[in-house]
Amino acid sequence: MKKVIAIAAVLVSFSIAANAQANSTGQQTVNLALTDAIELTFTGSGTATGAAVTLPFTTVNDYANGVTSAAQALKVRSNKNFTVAVKSNATNFTYVGSTTPVPVMPVSGVLDVKVSTNGTGGTIAGSFANYADITATNQSLITNGTRGGNQTFSVQYQATPGFSYPAGNYSVDVVYTATQL
Repeated sequence: MKKVIAIAAVLVSFSIAANAQANSTGQQTVNLALTDAIELTFTGSGTATGAAVTLPFTTVNDYANGVTSAAQALKVRSNKNFTVAVKSNATNFTYVGSTTPVPVMPVSGVLDVKVSTNGTGGTIAGSFANYADITATNQSLITNGTRGGNQTFSVQYQATPGFSYPAGNYSVDVVYTATQL
């Protein structure tokens, strides 16, 4: 009987040992180090440089009434609300042609821009809901755009040089700047 009790005690201790589970835990803190991030791109190119926009003046009516471009789409991706400003990179157009002396065509008074669509959640600034002069000084185009990954807007250009300038190619860079608030 002593053997039976001893065997039973051994079996009970094996049973308890088999059901006992060992646990161990570990813990680690994960920190996200986010920085302010903003990007402005032209949707057609997917880069900060848009395709060249050519406004051909081929008739007398083009000179009298001006020529308008197709819509140029831009996208802002930002983790904070933002504004967008517009300016030309020069006061005057650069001229390539055969006229001497080189004609001087000012950007302001000839080249206008308007926001034709606005999906930024912001407000079209100033008079840019209609065509307004582009100058060599930053002007607010969109104010209080809402943060997000696909905040789009489109612009259109209108040029009205009149009859004061000879034939040739006139060009200027238009610069858009998105700034976080």
